[in-house]
Amino acid sequence: MTNPGVNDPQHAPVGDPVGKPVYEPVNKGRRRFLTATTAVIGAVGAGVAAVPFIKSWNPSERAKQAGAPVTVDITPLEAGQRLVREWRGQPIWIVRRSEAILEALPTLDDHLRDPMSENPDQQPEYVLEEFRELRSIKREVSVLVGLCTHLGCSPEMKAEIRPEPFDTAWKGGYFCPCHKSKFDMAGRVYDGVPAPTNLLVPPHFYADDNTIVIGLDPSSNQGAA
Repeated sequence: MTNPGVNDPQHAPVGDPVGKPVYEPVNKGRRRFLTATTAVIGAVGAGVAAVPFIKSWNPSERAKQAGAPVTVDITPLEAGQRLVREWRGQPIWIVRRSEAILEALPTLDDHLRDPMSENPDQQPEYVLEEFRELRSIKREVSVLVGLCTHLGCSPEMKAEIRPEPFDTAWKGGYFCPCHKSKFDMAGRVYDGVPAPTNLLVPPHFYADDNTIVIGLDPSSNQGAA
């Protein structure tokens, strides 16, 4: 005699106390309920687990502040002096160049790798419009990212026109002690040194004659007006 349900997919075996298999009908409604409940719990769990990852996509307040524009008052800055500020974790150099330095800059072109700043990645176009060789919006004020374009060391400012151990015909500029790269007071790189490009000029504009905003282009200021 064939036991009922052995080959019937509507039944499943259940053991009895003496080890003899007993078969009873499967409750389809209960199965569907458990399956649906498990799916809902799984979805909720996945949503909860995703929350920390979604939060990690959003920048923290500290990160936002690090990338925010920086306003600098250059009123106290005298010729030959430098202000250093931080923007996006990088040192920003603001230098008021002396008249002697400004007059010397055009005489250096033959010693430089990119004297006319033809690499567009190293500065915004607007800093070249009026004073191309100076790489600045205002003639006397230079704004640069103070990191060597070789390996990211911070060069030393040697602003005086005088012989230096690394260059007996030095006309002022920046010298990187890490691997001896040289830049003039416009941040233009000398030929024959490890640094491949001119120093970076960050986006910036003048809010007024003595206030520079680092991190925004002049067009941003016009849009806010």
